[in-house]
Amino acid sequence: MIPVCRLEDLPKGESVRVATSPPIAVFHTDDGDLYAIDDTCSHQDASLSEGWLEGCLVECPLHAASFDLRTGLPTCLPARRPVRTYGVVVEGGVVHVRLVAQEGSAA
Repeated sequence: MIPVCRLEDLPKGESVRVATSPPIAVFHTDDGDLYAIDDTCSHQDASLSEGWLEGCLVECPLHAASFDLRTGLPTCLPARRPVRTYGVVVEGGVVHVRLVAQEGSAA
């Protein structure tokens, strides 16, 4: 696991890009849930952390492809391939991401 940021520094409805290889995007939904997925859209090279968050979906800022943060699956075209998802844990007020993609996640 790697530390990302303090939970208080990631407001609800916002995201942060983690400079790992590959980059990971961490999202804090309006409901208070935390999700982590590959930051790069599977359709074209665009940062999903710069996209629009609505519920558990993020819309790519480049071509409006949308991904479910819970599964990494695309919910509309032009994306056809899923992105990987990662576990998120908060310990001592710090958000951490597990660098191993979760089971069932895109390879």
